[in-house]
Amino acid sequence: MADEFAKGLGIAATAGLAWMVLSGWYTTPGFEDTQLIGEVPSGLGMYGNLALILREATFWLAIFGMVFFWLVIPVLRQVRQSRA
Repeated sequence: MADEFAKGLGIAATAGLAWMVLSGWYTTPGFEDTQLIGEVPSGLGMYGNLALILREATFWLAIFGMVFFWLVIPVLRQVRQSRA
């Protein structure tokens, strides 16, 4: 159980940090404005659009990674144990 918790926490920390960095770069218009969840700027180039796609991917990786390692794997192990 501790292995799954550590893996889920590692995925959440790494993906969450990547999401915060990319959000800080692209969706924080100013220090006193809305931070991390501001409007996405228009007119970005190819790398900017790829960074925004990576931002969304890291957000969902953090969510689904935690759910997978903290809920799905332990539930599957309990089901397998109860059937044995």
